[in-house]
Amino acid sequence: MTRSRAAVADPVVLHGQRVVLRTLTENDFDGWSEVRTRCRDWLVPWEPRIAGTALPHEDRRTFAARCSLRERERQLGTGFGFGVFLAGRFAGELTLSSVQRGPFQSASVGYWIDEALAGHGYVPEAVVACLRFAFEELLLHRIEVSIIPRNAASRRVVEKLGIRFEGVAERLLSIDGVWEDHARYAMTAEEWDAHGKELAEAWLEG
Repeated sequence: MTRSRAAVADPVVLHGQRVVLRTLTENDFDGWSEVRTRCRDWLVPWEPRIAGTALPHEDRRTFAARCSLRERERQLGTGFGFGVFLAGRFAGELTLSSVQRGPFQSASVGYWIDEALAGHGYVPEAVVACLRFAFEELLLHRIEVSIIPRNAASRRVVEKLGIRFEGVAERLLSIDGVWEDHARYAMTAEEWDAHGKELAEAWLEG
């Protein structure tokens, strides 16, 4: 199957059975801020941050600037940032980042969810919606997910979906000021062609 760059609709909204993924705007700040504040201690230990740097500001102005940056990335086709919503309530985020074209045709997926909503299958559902978008609309060839090995909750997401484990990259990213190993998982377009219909039926269509 020949895969080339596809036109991207504006705006991008992805649907699962229960969750909706869409671009965040400044109007989402209150819901986002409430979750980030309440779950800060649960989220920060897993987030990329160079040693010695302060925690990022999470005020409305910084959030609006971040939304603008995500929009520029989307327009350039280099990244797609989504809020994950459950019945209209902000629940978390999923990013399709580092989109590379040319001979790579690849991207990386990252995600987080409200601690109160963890364990209910919302993240696997969001990931499958993103995979379908990446492979069937953007026509990418490879999607990667990198996870700190001891982050059992995040690893359960990819393992539930049968995303292939490729090994451990040593000291891959600075996380909360520490260079951390990452377990690397990946899916290719060929694997999606073989299993995507089954995943969509299980997680997106019911």
